[in-house]
Amino acid sequence: MPDSMSEQLQQDMECEGLLECFHGLKQLDKECFQSLVDADEPLTVDEIAEAVDRERSTAYRAVQRLLQTGFIQKEQVNYDQGGYYHVYSPTDPTKIANDMQRMLNDWYAKMGQLIQEFETKYDRTDATAPSAES
Repeated sequence: MPDSMSEQLQQDMECEGLLECFHGLKQLDKECFQSLVDADEPLTVDEIAEAVDRERSTAYRAVQRLLQTGFIQKEQVNYDQGGYYHVYSPTDPTKIANDMQRMLNDWYAKMGQLIQEFETKYDRTDATAPSAES
């Protein structure tokens, strides 16, 4: 990922790059998310691990990051004899897109404030400066 904003604007990005850009998700996180999108039904962590060919504990950490960012949802399934397990499914893409848009709007407002602070801090024109007519 490029370091500066000007580099980012010059780079060709794909929509999946938003996952990294907005939430700092890793390649494995994106693979786990894609496995859930491709699945016909919710998956367990073991099934996700198998889909991305990783150890269960590694897949579990990716699933936790996806849960934390709101990209996936967790549901508890109860056994008839007692006990339960969890399955995971992707969050509605419209909700994810709305959340990213809201985050982008917040970021834009914050950058606007910082630009204004920069201008105020480094503006050399003030009442004590000699005028250009002198």
